[in-house]
Amino acid sequence: MHPMLTIAVRAARKAGDTIYRSQDQVADLEITTKGHNDFVTEADKLAESIIIGIISDAFPDHTFLAEEAGEINPENSNPEYQWIIDPLDGTTNFLHTYPQYCVSIALKHKGILDQAVIYDPVRSELFTASRGRGAFLDNRRIRVGKRIGLNGALVGTGFPIRNHDQLDAYLETFKVMFKDTAGIRRAGSAALDLAYVAAGRLDGFWEMHLQPWDMAAGVLLLQEAGGIVGDMDGGSEHMKKGSVVAGNPKVFKEMIQRLHKA
Repeated sequence: MHPMLTIAVRAARKAGDTIYRSQDQVADLEITTKGHNDFVTEADKLAESIIIGIISDAFPDHTFLAEEAGEINPENSNPEYQWIIDPLDGTTNFLHTYPQYCVSIALKHKGILDQAVIYDPVRSELFTASRGRGAFLDNRRIRVGKRIGLNGALVGTGFPIRNHDQLDAYLETFKVMFKDTAGIRRAGSAALDLAYVAAGRLDGFWEMHLQPWDMAAGVLLLQEAGGIVGDMDGGSEHMKKGSVVAGNPKVFKEMIQRLHKA
């Protein structure tokens, strides 16, 4: 395992296990609202501080883009390395004790995604990827599914719960995507959804209005598992635009074709 990935795994496990232990005390956690249906808990903040602390100890000159803390640039920082962190992807699920949330950590080197960790503390599942070295689930190599199109495919999505003015536009995408599939799933954690596509559990995924920390680790995982990730137009601006489409090459192509109709 790449040395930087080893540190990220250590941070993800410690943060994730801390979150999981706090699940039974959800009612006692301090919760603040950042916006409509956008919550942050003590667990989010503690997990993020754990991750940043562990990584900073190992790489004191690395920079960060974290969901709660924003951009962190230490003194004498090396801008070639940036860690992108979502300490608790699926906070709403966590608040309702719905067991679908994770820790997501990615590393960019010179602007290119290089390392990725997604840790599901509920199931103790660890997804990892290093650029050019493949994607893994608990040290077992994973690949995207082999489905040749959306006929019979199981597809994940995310609703625009924070942008209700985009609901009609989203529903148009849902209508064109739903036809002929085996079903659409909305589990509530984009990072895990992308990891599930990488592992072949889902055949495809699309969502609008995401942030870089929602998708960075999942994007590298999926690419290393043989999948394709893009924006709604089929381009490569997903990290900037915040809209993502993912699947194996054939599923991705059909998803883009259908989205163009919407």
